[in-house]
Amino acid sequence: MDTDLLTTAQAAAHADRARQALSATAAHIRPCTIRQWSSRGHLTAAGLADDNRTRLYRLADVARAELATRGRALRLVGIPETVTSPAHP
Repeated sequence: MDTDLLTTAQAAAHADRARQALSATAAHIRPCTIRQWSSRGHLTAAGLADDNRTRLYRLADVARAELATRGRALRLVGIPETVTSPAHP
């Protein structure tokens, strides 16, 4: 299996680490979140695992989906979106 491809559970764990770092562990990402991102078009599966059932996602795509959904998620746990927005020169 390609190391850039993640199962739903692995994708959730990766995105969860990023989200928790920004939210002081207040916001979590579970495998069902990855499935929702996929069904809503934020994340596209890159293929299937050897069992032909488990969807695989590219690490870069998971990171992009986490970034795209981050603002709303942080607002839901009471953290202003501007905290994580990069400064504009």
